Amino acid sequence: MSAQVNTAHSHISDPGKSKLPLEYQTLQGQMNILGFWIFLGAEIVLFATLFGVFGVLGTRYAGGPQPSDIYMIKEVLIQTVLLLTSSFTCGLAITSMRQGSLKGLIGWMVVTLLLGAGFLVMEINEFAHYVHEGATMQTSAYLSSLFVLLGTHGLHVTLGIGWAILVIIQLLQRGLTPQTATKTFIIGLYWHFLDVIWIFIFTFVYLKGLVVG
Repeated sequence: MSAQVNTAHSHISDPGKSKLPLEYQTLQGQMNILGFWIFLGAEIVLFATLFGVFGVLGTRYAGGPQPSDIYMIKEVLIQTVLLLTSSFTCGLAITSMRQGSLKGLIGWMVVTLLLGAGFLVMEINEFAHYVHEGATMQTSAYLSSLFVLLGTHGLHVTLGIGWAILVIIQLLQRGLTPQTATKTFIIGLYWHFLDVIWIFIFTFVYLKGLVVG
């Protein structure tokens, strides 16, 4: 009887499976994506904590530099454009994947990573500027919380770039399969998440800091 049930189930599920995007066509892929959404929930808690700390310490300058003294808003705007554009190109990569275009997928992923790398270079330059201006983690509670928040986001972007490179290597070796599609979709979710976090950083750290400072 169990064999009959399994057979009947396979007949029912197969037509629906073919209509699903490639990354959702296996149970393992669906579970991996669900698990990653749970992981992102934990990441939200992490960044919410860092934002909370910055909210408490963000005006404790201890006689050191204030936001208006060190923020390079033009450079930050360029960083923002780079990262938001990378989110758009990442979306184009996923669209190419769902259209079955491996070349388009890899091409847009490479563009995404180049934009992300540009963002990181500018962020490193920003940190160097802060230190040159005498703004270090030891200067004040404000700067300690600022460096931790920005550094944590920058570390996540760095890990995302490394992770995406590994996914691209697998795509080149194995092509588009449900497994590689799931990994690509997950790194896409991760990248969009980092972009959303940056929007909050840009708004509540830079813009608010310039107004209050």
